[in-house]
Amino acid sequence: MNSRDMDELLKNLDNRNMAGYTRNFVDDFEQAINSKLEISKDTDWSGVLCLGMGGSGAGGMYLSALSDHSGGLPFVVWKDYGLPSWWGPDWLIIATSYSGNTEETLDGVNEALESGGTVIGISSGGELKKIISENDDSLYLQVPSGQMPRSAFGHLFGTQLAVCWEIGIIEKPSSEEIISMISRLRSLSIDSDISGGNGLVVSVAESMLGKQIGIITPTVLTCAGQRFSNQLNENSEIFARPTDLPEMNHNEIVSWASSDSNEHSLIYFSCEDIHPRIRSRMNWMLENIANDNSWIIDCEGESLLERLLYASHISDWISIALALLRGVDPSAMDSIIELKSHLSEI
Repeated sequence: MNSRDMDELLKNLDNRNMAGYTRNFVDDFEQAINSKLEISKDTDWSGVLCLGMGGSGAGGMYLSALSDHSGGLPFVVWKDYGLPSWWGPDWLIIATSYSGNTEETLDGVNEALESGGTVIGISSGGELKKIISENDDSLYLQVPSGQMPRSAFGHLFGTQLAVCWEIGIIEKPSSEEIISMISRLRSLSIDSDISGGNGLVVSVAESMLGKQIGIITPTVLTCAGQRFSNQLNENSEIFARPTDLPEMNHNEIVSWASSDSNEHSLIYFSCEDIHPRIRSRMNWMLENIANDNSWIIDCEGESLLERLLYASHISDWISIALALLRGVDPSAMDSIIELKSHLSEI
């Protein structure tokens, strides 16, 4: 399918401009990480608990990956009501809800504040803004409103990352490194665009049509694989199975190896500096699990942060392309709206 065909599909199906928001991703992220934050350095925490659901909660997984790779504190992601039983006020809470009204996140925030905790809240407004603004020991940061939470990843994750850099709990790259990274991500964005790009994204999406989808990542890229699966769930309205290496080689590999290769599509994410044994495992799978619909996406970048952003942005475009090929509006989320309406009446 050519670029002109995709333009026509976008015109007819993309009712809330998901493609436009995706084109703005790099700008959104750059703006967020350059925000002027009046936060003092404070590394005296036992760890960081990241509250958030769906698209708003994705950034917590990325912060955890970055800290696991080269940080000094544990980051734990919590996607539920309340707080884990082990939590205490010596753990900083970063609570993210794009709307500001996510009930699970608000429940955890209220419990934390009642227990004397410190919360950094990030939203476009809503109840979270009200709750945090009334607490002198916590901080509220606002992001631009008016779009679907899953399309606001640049705003949300960029703000989360800026906070962590400012506090000093994740090391900030040099200005030169950030400028170079943003420049490379802009080039990626142009190449990946389904309108006028290099066509790779559309080819990958076409190979996924009507298939069972497996997303296989090294552990260091697990958060990007999980987010890709979520984007396929919402944007493309299909199931996808994210898994990571080496864990999947101890069980799930048997299912993929024994299934009909014509029924599934495997998307591998790889990058530099992964453990050599992981690369060997991935190469063996590519050679021995027969599948004409396999793709390996090499997530380029000079740092883990850049590789994660690379994986996220190209997979967003794949999810949009697949939605359009299936005749689906990538902006729709009717069932989520209906469920929230039901819950509001209880």
